[in-house]
Amino acid sequence: MANFVKPKSHRRLKRQLLIVMLVIFGWSVAIGLILGLATSTHAATSGDSVGTVDVVPAQYKLGQELYLENCSSCHIALPPAVFPTQTWQNLLEDSQHYGVQIKPLGKIQHLLVSKYLFTFSRVQLQDETTPYRFKDSRYFRALHPSVKLPDPINMGSCVSCHIGADKYDFRSLSPEWE
Repeated sequence: MANFVKPKSHRRLKRQLLIVMLVIFGWSVAIGLILGLATSTHAATSGDSVGTVDVVPAQYKLGQELYLENCSSCHIALPPAVFPTQTWQNLLEDSQHYGVQIKPLGKIQHLLVSKYLFTFSRVQLQDETTPYRFKDSRYFRALHPSVKLPDPINMGSCVSCHIGADKYDFRSLSPEWE
């Protein structure tokens, strides 16, 4: 009789193990889907968002808007990653902006814009000179290794490849660069 009890017990143990494994599998899939939806960058960006390289968290959005409002009124606003933090710091502190006298930002505006720029800018190497023209930036050159830049570079230079650059969209490229 002991021989007959063992197979039933063995089948029952296998069935319980299979149920436990299916529950663990289902739980893992559910958690993966939930985490995937929660961390999706598509959910963080809406259709009317700007085409920057980095997704900008909510706490930096106002700084980005102030940056665009103040800088793109005269020229194309460059993504912060093009320059190291030291360049942005110097530009924000100097009211002589490339030979033009500009109105300094208010304290709160300065704080918001600098937090945005410093957060998304790059690190400057210790022996590197601070670039003030984007053609001198090693980050710009790294992003554009095969691009022959015209001399002098002007706003049309960016727009010729980045068709949305005047709207701070550097993802949209002209058909020849797609």
